[in-house]
Amino acid sequence: MITSPSGTPGPSGAPGPSGSPSPSVHADLVIAHDLGTTGDKASLVTREGRILGSVTVGYPTGFSEDGRAEQDPQRWWDAFCQANRTLLDRLGESPERVRAVSFSGQMMGAVLIDAHGQATRPAIIWADTRSKAQCARLLDRVGMERVYAITGHRANPTYSLSKLMWIADHEPEALERAVAFLNPKDYLVRRLCGVHVTDPSDASSTNAFDQRGGQWSQELIEASGLDAGIFPEVVASSTDIGPLLPELAPETGLSPRTRVVLGGGDGPMGALGAGRLDESDGLYAYLGSSSWVSFASAQPLHDPLMRSMTFTHVLPGSYVPTATMQTGGAALEWIAGVLGDGSDDPYGPLLTEAARVQAAAEGLFFLPHLLGERAPYWNPSVRATFTGLTITHGRGHMTRAVLEGVAFNLRTGLQAFADAGHAFDAADVIGGASKSEVVRGILADTWQLSVTPSDIGDHATSLGAAAIGALGSGLIGAEDLRPFLGEHRGEPLAPALPAAERDRRYERFLDAYRRLEGWFEQA
Repeated sequence: MITSPSGTPGPSGAPGPSGSPSPSVHADLVIAHDLGTTGDKASLVTREGRILGSVTVGYPTGFSEDGRAEQDPQRWWDAFCQANRTLLDRLGESPERVRAVSFSGQMMGAVLIDAHGQATRPAIIWADTRSKAQCARLLDRVGMERVYAITGHRANPTYSLSKLMWIADHEPEALERAVAFLNPKDYLVRRLCGVHVTDPSDASSTNAFDQRGGQWSQELIEASGLDAGIFPEVVASSTDIGPLLPELAPETGLSPRTRVVLGGGDGPMGALGAGRLDESDGLYAYLGSSSWVSFASAQPLHDPLMRSMTFTHVLPGSYVPTATMQTGGAALEWIAGVLGDGSDDPYGPLLTEAARVQAAAEGLFFLPHLLGERAPYWNPSVRATFTGLTITHGRGHMTRAVLEGVAFNLRTGLQAFADAGHAFDAADVIGGASKSEVVRGILADTWQLSVTPSDIGDHATSLGAAAIGALGSGLIGAEDLRPFLGEHRGEPLAPALPAAERDRRYERFLDAYRRLEGWFEQA
């Protein structure tokens, strides 16, 4: 049972209505909140899975050269409230029609909450890498193989556990005042309902969760030196936490009868929105700021070389093996900012030029590690670099090298899947960069797979959150999930490059990293 911070019983932890007054029979809409890195996108979705409209309210991130990446949780709350009000006003809908709100949230963060529900310090988000020393200390005590065996992830400064250890070392007073550690979406649920909870998908992104056991790992928490009492209760993603606190209705723009359904982390939620309910649904790739390849599985995938990681799915009894790189679409955005002409469409001309050349075939490669790297190297010290640049190379070559570098890097994740017995001959691609035929062609050639775009665009995480919100609030049943998620596939694109040439280029890309790895460590 979910309990409030005071220890008294809270709303039911079971999916579906929990005993409070039921919403009106006309409450047939869900607001899905995608709490991302740059803003909160609120989408109004029907019980049939149709997105009526979306509104995004941004918030800033504080970066610094020492690896800091922080946000003010109050800005998340302000964005949540503003997005609700703007969305309903713009679409002319009454708050009474909203049966539930649910969440897809950025993962691997650390928000510390005091007894009054206030953050004791700014939130540390996924991109923060200051906890290298704390991560090393954890590894000295437990070992990388053991961490991976327990969590399905390598220990890394991007995860929550070492971030909490960093706070304990550098800002102990902030930890001493805290009664709970939460992930970003869980903070909003705490504001709305007054309870400290998280779900298995977000818990699996902390480096502190026993994935097979479905509970916090006492071994890892003890090794961290942290108090196990600050880790919240873990309940199903589709849990109906209850109605929002009545006094919050005017501020949030919602009806006091609106249900709050917990939701999950944006990676697994995106998998659901992309239609990945089980392994029969195949492979998909997300090409957003960060990028990944992923699929749904009945079991975690523990790669002996630890190239990939496994999240717990937002669907019970399922997992999401994933290989995520730090900068995928963000690398394209970066090169467009550097080489673009300042027009409203900086991408179009560069992609046109990239289509006319073959960067790797002409000796130019790009290691796309602009923010260090997660999969497959898990090396926060690695940096991006062009190798093989000559006077004959121009904007098109450099742009194509960036795109090829992203495709090469993600291919290593596909190799990890294949080595574990999960080989695929096709991939669906979602996210902004997937709209480009040039990008899809590079992926098809590099991966030697048929690549199919999805018209779901950037709405996969929103649609997944809406599906969980509709399920948890009783608006739909489990049998309605596939119809709710719908069919969003376009025309497939087959590879045109011979496999032998593809393999030659890929090996040169890998060799460039191997030769430079030691150099990066000296920086």
